Formats: sequence, structure tokens, C-alpha cells
Amino acid sequence: MAIEDFDQEQPKSDEMLIGTVSTLISSGTETAFLQALPNTSGVFPQYPGYSNAGVVVSVGSEVSRFKTGDRIVSRKSHASHVIASEEEAMKIPDGLSFDDASFFALGSIALQGVRKACIELGESVVVLGQGLVGILALQLAKLSGGFPVIGVDVYDYRLGISSKSGADYAFNSLDVDLEKSVKDATDGGGANVVIEATGNPEAIPTALRLASEYGRVIILGSPRGESKVNFYRDLHRKGISIIGAHESARPNYESFHGWWTQRDDASLILKLISNGLLKVKGLITFKTGFQMAEEAYQKLIHSKGNVLGIILDWKRNDG
Repeated sequence: MAIEDFDQEQPKSDEMLIGTVSTLISSGTETAFLQALPNTSGVFPQYPGYSNAGVVVSVGSEVSRFKTGDRIVSRKSHASHVIASEEEAMKIPDGLSFDDASFFALGSIALQGVRKACIELGESVVVLGQGLVGILALQLAKLSGGFPVIGVDVYDYRLGISSKSGADYAFNSLDVDLEKSVKDATDGGGANVVIEATGNPEAIPTALRLASEYGRVIILGSPRGESKVNFYRDLHRKGISIIGAHESARPNYESFHGWWTQRDDASLILKLISNGLLKVKGLITFKTGFQMAEEAYQKLIHSKGNVLGIILDWKRNDG
């Protein structure tokens, strides 16, 4: 990991120059790509980041929806200045901090997975993995009517945050008989919906075993490797549905009228955070100057037991 200077291009007529204030590290995806794990590109150099919150510095002549000084978010990288088109940017609601707004992208990733689960009021939901996306998915599952919602992880630190974020149960899979604990919490039936948010391929067979008959398993975390599944026992006999929920797997809006677009979901996430319905402040472990980016990534890789969300501050000069 290195910090480099670059020559800033000027925006085209339909673009804006944005001065970054805060960026949220996508801890799962970015560290996986940094380590060249399976199902990542393995190509370097990379310029990571897609959770940018900042202020419009200048606008091109054809830009009509934004003006200099507007506070906006965009799926742009970790950099002091970025260029975005109108379609790539969204205004931050009044009163919402740059730090909280930077959760818009991870929130929309979690939301499209929860939408695909089609949760009905009173259906039980297990979320495997209580990283940033996992806890966001858990909160959104609860907002969608899931009850009980159950968070599962191997780190007590994350489970503590999960409980504060609304989990009805929080299980450490290293300390309990997970299948029994989930059955006890769901009146013996297992979970109607299991959202796999770890990205660990070994967790997918576990997700299938935790699901009830005719349950749905949502693969929200990107699996970094191959899984070994007993399809007859864990899927075929139980009539389980498996749904892939990579964020790019959205139906074409023109041909699938009524489906929520990425922009729709990001807009809703900003409104939910602004109205206190989606809680993100407790997901920020610490905020640091961008100069300390290398240390931040190392903590996310090697200290998962006590680090969750890290915000890079682009206005601090002291590191």
C-alpha cells in the first residue's frame, strides 16, 4: 500500500471536480483484492475505494443538478480529488455527516441482497458474518420484517456491535452448537432466510444446514474460493433456494420494470441513515488521516477481532 501524488485532470463539460472529505474502506472487498485472494483480479497496481463523500469544487458547463459547494457522495476511489458525472453522484441529506454518508455504497450492496431474499413479516433470518455488510444486512432484514434476526460471527467484538445494532440473537459459532442454537431460536424449524455475508467458501455449507425446509440462502459475500456441498442432504431434500446476490447482478431496469436500481438503493440508504433507521455510527471503529492508510489496511487484515469500520479523513494533515 502506497500513497502517490497525481496530476488532477479538469472535469469535462458534463462532469464535476469533487474535493474528498471522507472515504470508507470496504474492508472485505478491498483487503481481499489487496491480498489477491481467489476470485479477485490479482492485477496490480490497483486504486481502491468506492465510498467517497466530498464537496463539489467546480462543475462543467452542462452540469445542471449540482453546484459548487454541494455535499455529495459517489462511488469514486480513495483520493483527495475525484471527477464524477451527475449520474454518478448523489446529494448528501442536510444534517447527515460525511462519515455517515460514506456508508451509502456498502448499504446499497447489503440492501439489494436483502431485497432478493423477499423477507416477509415474521420470517426468521440468520446473517452469517457480522462485518460491515453483514451488520447492515441484519438491520435491513429487521426493517423488512425479519423476526427473529440472528447475527453469527467468530469475533465477540463484532457480535457486541451486532447486538447493539438490533440483532435479537448473536451467536459465536466457535462457542456454541450453531445448528442447535438457531433451531432453538426459531422454534425448531431453522431459519427461513440465511444471508451469507462472510465471503468464506466454507461458510456456504453451514448456511445450507441452518436454513429451514423451503428456506432461501442468499450469497451476499463474494466467496473467495470453492465450496464443498452435499447437495442431496443440505439442499435437494430440503427444497432450498440459493440466490446469488453480487451487487452487479441486478436485472436490467428497462426489461424488468419495478426493480430497484443501484441509485434507488443508495438514495434510500442515505434517507434511512439520515432518519436514524439504519445505524452506522457504531460501525466506525476509528477515523484516521489518509496518510495512515497502510496502517489502516493492515489492521483490517490482521486485527479482525477488534476492528470493523475505518474512515479515511482527507482534511487532516497530522495522520
